[in-house]
Amino acid sequence: MQPTTTTGGKLKQFAIILIPILITQLALSAITFFDTNMSGKFSSVDLAGVAIATSIWIPVQTGLSGILMAITPIVSQLIGAKQEGKVAYQVNQALWLSILLALIVLGIGYAIVPSILGAMNLEPEVRRIAGQFLAAISAGIVPLFAYTVLRSFIDALGQTRISMLITLSTLPINVGLNALFIYGLWGFPRLGGVGAGVASAITYWSVLAIAIVTVHRMNPFSGFNVFRQLQKVSVSAWKGILKIGIPIGFAIFLETAVFAAVTLFMSSYDTTTIAAHQAALNFASTLYMLPLSICMSLTILVGYEVGSGRMKDAWKYAKIGISTAVILSLITAVILLAAGQQVAGLYSNEPHVVALIQQFLIFAIFFQISDAIATPTQGALRGYKDVNVAFILALVSFWVIGLPVGYILATFTEWQAFGYWIGLIAGLAVGAVLMLFRLVRIQRRFRDKSLAPAVNSSL
Repeated sequence: MQPTTTTGGKLKQFAIILIPILITQLALSAITFFDTNMSGKFSSVDLAGVAIATSIWIPVQTGLSGILMAITPIVSQLIGAKQEGKVAYQVNQALWLSILLALIVLGIGYAIVPSILGAMNLEPEVRRIAGQFLAAISAGIVPLFAYTVLRSFIDALGQTRISMLITLSTLPINVGLNALFIYGLWGFPRLGGVGAGVASAITYWSVLAIAIVTVHRMNPFSGFNVFRQLQKVSVSAWKGILKIGIPIGFAIFLETAVFAAVTLFMSSYDTTTIAAHQAALNFASTLYMLPLSICMSLTILVGYEVGSGRMKDAWKYAKIGISTAVILSLITAVILLAAGQQVAGLYSNEPHVVALIQQFLIFAIFFQISDAIATPTQGALRGYKDVNVAFILALVSFWVIGLPVGYILATFTEWQAFGYWIGLIAGLAVGAVLMLFRLVRIQRRFRDKSLAPAVNSSL
């Protein structure tokens, strides 16, 4: 990355950082998309089983991965402050931390998941598929978390195109393995939705292997000697990572967990409703890759400018990112209104399921418009290392406003299952406005200050 002095220069650098991240996020989302899509083509029961399983898996995976994403603002600010010699140490410590977090997740998961599934009002076959899917995908937790660290390191250097190429290289592996294990092609076991979990676990090991080779051998990453100078575990370094990472991870967890909670509440509805909700949610998650990619880009760019003490430039990047997200959300809303039936048809061959999916997609439009403000704003705040307030706002938006309002509408009005989506839309809209106010306040606070001394002391 290089300092820029003009709006045109910033737009160009923003695009250079953003486009590969967007493609990478779409590729990662495509893994879940193909798991859901190909399981749905197998049967609606398998789609429902995978829906329940992913409602448990995704919050844990994204929340804890979010903790490890703290390495992005840490490295970005180190690079901006010309302290490259400290980078390898931080990445090493994050890798050790990723292994510990993965082992904790495995232990807790095997202890409580059977009880969670047993307490739900599910058809026996749906429960079986969900449990076996989670058991299969758990084999990929360690490599997934470790890859999150390496990818955050790569992105923080501005080399987002490399992350894109790594992730794209594994997408055909996932789709091919899905075909083998879901449908039982070429003599492989015909596992249905469970096969999607097996395929994803193998894919996570593949992406980690490619990332390790890349960081070890390719410039500019090899110059940091991440794997040539392995450091011993440092609890103090972990504290520094967790101080930034825990609010990020918990904010992500609260957002994804609220959707998991909605899916679990929907277990009281019939299998068709569960399947349709999950299909619409899966497509909404794909659209979410747009603001999420902008969010990640802003963390890198704002963090770099903050580390260099250029606060006006950091603020300009924030405005560019949020404006871009809003414009893209309006474009996708128009497209989804025009092609809702075709999108619904991607998830099922059953007409009544397709019709219900299409209804859920209408609510997804309004949700992603609010996301276009809230998510990039969080990314800019992370660039400032201002993460605690965003966590509190996520808690209020989804769990104090969104879920309670959704439950009331679903239980006591004719909206029924759609009521949950209305509640979440309301909660996110409130959170988006409050986070935007927070960003303006942070920028004003540090507008005339140089953050370089603060960065040095915090690290």
